[in-house]
Amino acid sequence: KAILEAAIESKKEGIKVVPWIEVPLIGNVKEYLVIKKIVLKVAEELGVKQGEDYFIGTMIEVPRAALTSDEIAPECDFMSFGTNDLTQMTCGFSRDDSGKFLKPYVEEGIYPMDPFQSIDQTGVGKIMEICISQARKVNPKIEIGICGEHGGEPESVKFCHRIGLNDV
Repeated sequence: KAILEAAIESKKEGIKVVPWIEVPLIGNVKEYLVIKKIVLKVAEELGVKQGEDYFIGTMIEVPRAALTSDEIAPECDFMSFGTNDLTQMTCGFSRDDSGKFLKPYVEEGIYPMDPFQSIDQTGVGKIMEICISQARKVNPKIEIGICGEHGGEPESVKFCHRIGLNDV
C-alpha cells in the first residue's frame, strides 16, 4: 500500500513513477497468487491499474519456480532472477560456507569459476534458459531480467544477453 500511495503522491507532484512490485522467493504459482490478490485489492481501493500505474511480478530464486515458469508467467508482468539464491538452491551450497571449499573446487577444475561470482552457465544457466523458454511460450511479452551481484560480472552479463534477458 505504501508503494502505491507514494507513486500516487509523486504523480500529484508531477513526477511519473510506475512501481514494479516484486514478490520474492516463491516456488509455486499459488504462493504468488496469494500476494498478487492482496496487491490487486489494495490497488483497486486506491484506484490504480496494473500495467499502467504499476506492474507486479516475481523473483525467480527457487529452482521449482524456474521449472514451473509456464504456470507463473501468465500471472506476471515481469520476472527477475535472483541468481544468488538460485545458485545456492541449485548447487546445494550455502553461500556462507562456500568460501571454505569453492576455491579448491575452482583450482581443481570442478567449477570453472566461483558460481557466486560468475553464473554457473551449465547448471544454474540451464535452469534459467528453461525458465525463459517456458515463460515466453505462455507470455511472449514478459520482461525477464536478473538482479544481484552477477549483473556486474562481464561473463554473466554476456550470458544473460545470449539467453535473451531484457535487463541486468
